[in-house]
Amino acid sequence: MAGIATFGEIMLRLSPPGKERLFQSPRLSAVFGGGEANVAVSLALLGHRSRWISVVPANEIGEAALGALRRYGVDTGQVRRAGRRLGLYFAETGANERASLVVYDREGSGLAEAKAGDIDWSGALSGFEWFHISGITPAVSASAAGLTTEAVKAAKAAGMTVSIDLNYRSKLWNYGRPAPEVMRELAAHADLLVGNEEDCQKALGIGVEGGARVTGPLDPAAYETLTAKVMAEFPRVERVAVTLRGSASADRNTWSAVLRNRKGFLAGPTYDIRNIVDRVGTGDAFAAGLIHGLASGWEDARALGFGVAASCLKHSIPGDFNLATEKEIVALTAGDRSGRIRR
Repeated sequence: MAGIATFGEIMLRLSPPGKERLFQSPRLSAVFGGGEANVAVSLALLGHRSRWISVVPANEIGEAALGALRRYGVDTGQVRRAGRRLGLYFAETGANERASLVVYDREGSGLAEAKAGDIDWSGALSGFEWFHISGITPAVSASAAGLTTEAVKAAKAAGMTVSIDLNYRSKLWNYGRPAPEVMRELAAHADLLVGNEEDCQKALGIGVEGGARVTGPLDPAAYETLTAKVMAEFPRVERVAVTLRGSASADRNTWSAVLRNRKGFLAGPTYDIRNIVDRVGTGDAFAAGLIHGLASGWEDARALGFGVAASCLKHSIPGDFNLATEKEIVALTAGDRSGRIRR
């Protein structure tokens, strides 16, 4: 299978038990996660040579974070050990009409302080065919944005396929450069762009013709127009995928995705997900499933359906990582939605 490298930040995630509010009781569970690390874990579990590249502090917390990735077969041999601290984030799971909440504590992390020239990209990318990043890393700091741009250019120079999950995070873009200014430069080098119903607007500054909304009621026709506009503005991009989440409440969502390639527009299956366990990392699960299919040489429709099913199953798994197996994902794509015990 293809060798796929990702670059980004891993954080310590702290969450209250169940669906409690933060500090409602004096307990927090701790796991590790982060967009590109989540993708790396999924791809390793799906059988790929998976490498995660980053800057992590040389202390016990940093070592524990790397251990969490190695447990699932991710190569961390190109992680630079430097910096003062690992980033944190607090995640509160919503319920019914109360939305979930994320609070970041990432300032001064190893990756936030990293800069262009800190990573030997020739060595870090050697032997790998695909490179994946997200819009989260360049949002962390101006220096991290410079390092991300350097990474993408190195990957393209090495002849690698480049995928970018646009992943707009409003709480992070606060160092003076607007998201589109940075993300449009990165997207110009991409082969695959992935995003949700808002990312194209807020990360790339591209809206729908006539000012139509891409949030609220999900109209596939709006995304057909939107994805066509993205591909027109970025002629190197071969595919644009957009996840579609319809939120009835924090506990119940519909979930689907669409994909445009140079031949046309495809719509994936739709799942009605009730009693959501954890929706953090579901976009990463979709990106990983889609990349798995495309890197394996599948037809786009099959890859899209696999990605939607993979991310649907992630809604049932606590933590950032999608631990669904390929067998489980394939079963869901084949129509097995019963959830019955397998004996």
